[in-house]
Amino acid sequence: MPELPEVETVVRFLQPHIVGQTICGVEFPWPKACAGLPVAQFRKNVIGCKITAIERRGKYIIFRTGPAWFTVHLRMTGHLYPAEAGFDRNYVTFCCRLDRGQYLVFRDQRKFGRVTWMNSLKHLDEKLGPEPLSSEFTEQWLLHQFKSRKRQIKALLLDQAFIAGLGNIYVDEVLWSARIHPLRVCNRLSKKKVKLMHGAIQLILREAIAAKGTTIRDFRVDGAQPGGFKNHLKVFDRSGCSCYRCEKRIIKTRVAGRGTYICPRCQRK
Repeated sequence: MPELPEVETVVRFLQPHIVGQTICGVEFPWPKACAGLPVAQFRKNVIGCKITAIERRGKYIIFRTGPAWFTVHLRMTGHLYPAEAGFDRNYVTFCCRLDRGQYLVFRDQRKFGRVTWMNSLKHLDEKLGPEPLSSEFTEQWLLHQFKSRKRQIKALLLDQAFIAGLGNIYVDEVLWSARIHPLRVCNRLSKKKVKLMHGAIQLILREAIAAKGTTIRDFRVDGAQPGGFKNHLKVFDRSGCSCYRCEKRIIKTRVAGRGTYICPRCQRK
């Protein structure tokens, strides 16, 4: 599933192409992609509205349309990109016709992605934790949150209600960087370890955004171009390869229901 860097990359790519255009038509070839209200009501709410901004909150892409919003969650295989008339309609679950002749196209082979109209962003803010690149996300905040909980660190970092936007790839990369085993309980981490983790989260996310995200299988920046951060991964998807620090072989295990990559020497329990 695309994580914060991938979603941020898509937002930055879409902004110059889509912002300022008016929605002239809406199609849902896969009606279940429209979440929260009937397709006819979604059309009524957005047709004639100008897209005034495109933003990101966690893993959600947010389109501001006047006084309201609609969000797109890419899920596993979603690609969101601008296209000209005559675009390939295979696997398209949602598209908007825009006033300059372009289309905003959501292509989703596995059909897990969702488009949701909202009259307020309060719901998102209530269910999502702070943004890890925001001023709210400080070492002190992280240390306080860890001390008040007794959860395994990987499971906690994957929890979108705790921190918004982190997923399996970047959690594994962060824990390797900070030399923390994913099964460690968060309230037993030292202040030094928390500092290392905080720095690793922000550094790795910024580097991944600069590289336009990570493509392991499905993610594409514009529907076609893969992200470049895969070439910089230190542990994720490297089972059987040598650790870049100690040369011990990376192993794959299962933590919090997810495939997890660790160095058994650098990340001791």
